[in-house]
Amino acid sequence: MTAFLISLAVLVGGYFLYGLLAEKVFGTDPARTMPAYSKTDGVDFMPMPTWKVFLIQFLNIAGLGPIFGAIMGVMYGPAAFIWIVAGTIFGGAVHDFISAMMSIRSDGESLPELIGRQLGMPARQIMRLLSIVLLVLVGAVFVITPSNLMASMTPGWAGTEFWMAVIFSYYLLATLLPVDKLIGRFYPVFGFALLFMAAGLSAVLIFGGHSIPVDFAGGFDSRYGNDGVHSVFPMMFVSIACGAVSGFHATQSPMMARCLKNEKLARPVFYGAMVAEGIVALIWAAAAITFTGGYDGLREYMATHNGAGDLVHDISVGWLGTVGGILAILGVVAAPVTTGDTALRSARLIVADMLHISQKPLLKRLLVSLPLFAGAFILMMIDFNILWRYFAWTNQCLAAITLWGCTVFLARAGRAYVLTLLPAMFMTAVVVCYIFFAPHPEGFGLGMPVAASIAAATVVLATAMFALWLRRRPALSRQLS
Repeated sequence: MTAFLISLAVLVGGYFLYGLLAEKVFGTDPARTMPAYSKTDGVDFMPMPTWKVFLIQFLNIAGLGPIFGAIMGVMYGPAAFIWIVAGTIFGGAVHDFISAMMSIRSDGESLPELIGRQLGMPARQIMRLLSIVLLVLVGAVFVITPSNLMASMTPGWAGTEFWMAVIFSYYLLATLLPVDKLIGRFYPVFGFALLFMAAGLSAVLIFGGHSIPVDFAGGFDSRYGNDGVHSVFPMMFVSIACGAVSGFHATQSPMMARCLKNEKLARPVFYGAMVAEGIVALIWAAAAITFTGGYDGLREYMATHNGAGDLVHDISVGWLGTVGGILAILGVVAAPVTTGDTALRSARLIVADMLHISQKPLLKRLLVSLPLFAGAFILMMIDFNILWRYFAWTNQCLAAITLWGCTVFLARAGRAYVLTLLPAMFMTAVVVCYIFFAPHPEGFGLGMPVAASIAAATVVLATAMFALWLRRRPALSRQLS
């Protein structure tokens, strides 16, 4: 229990201390005119109440990552709790905040265009490809899982296929309509359900007389056992992404950068939403091992049940009762649904920015969206486990590149670029090691010594290239002014 409470306190403290540092490093300007006012179009650019912008950003990035990812990732042992806390404060929240501020300063531009300005055309094209693929993957993945959960709660006639059709139709409307019509109106309801779930479970954990078996005394080895696959590094850092560091988040930030009223609100919205997500991940990680009695119990449960979805249902109903359980499960349904719709909406914005297509006319929004939905529909036919593996890999590659782009941006502005440089180096090591270490088909299946050596060499090379650029770059272009 002590470790859990300390982790919660550190996350909250991280928002007020490190979040303030990140804000000072960037240098927010409350007097600056925001894209919501300078480019108002009644569709994507419009000022919205801050509490709505926060909830939209929070629900956009939450998805199933901090819930399913935390449940599966906690099997890596106590290191998972440290990664959720440290990754959120020093990596994920900084990543989300700086990328959002870059978008604000570039009139709400999408992520690939932002990174392309810093790292050049090859990086721009890579980011365009990775971002679109990732967002369409998210749209597909986050139709399947909530459909299964809803089917388990409704009569037989409303099966998985029925809910897939309902959710897919909602995604199309949410992608096409102005941001304040569906997203702006439904998110408060979904937000309440998700917040109720988190608050209810944390209350049970703290006041329910439970002992949370984090087991720091047992060391930091993976609790999967010595199977040669589930090593803490790099596997845990890819498994627990949305609750710590996630490249997907930076694809969402520009959407809310177009609706924020003032730069002084950026830290509460972007850094704050990531801290809130870290808290959700921490709660679910603790709930999973507490409900099942520990790591051995969780391993046995996952082997005899239908994955994390069953555990979410059993924890919610078992701890919160029937009514509370339904609300909690709706929160878990709302999380992926409210990520899937904005993922496809962000994909539309990225393609529109790339091709310079105005999104004010409905017909042009439809023409950009239809190919994206066709791709998502095709991906829905593929096994969920395969989709999730490639989503995880693509997601963290995006995070690493985004962090390098943020680092160059800060360096050009004469700011303390070490804020993003260290996370960029770490995430580069993670993704390169993962690609070469992970088993087929998502990786090359090489041994850890070889994979780690390649990762270390890549980090050294990338850092040396950055250092060389620092020495040769022209006079600082004060792009933050």
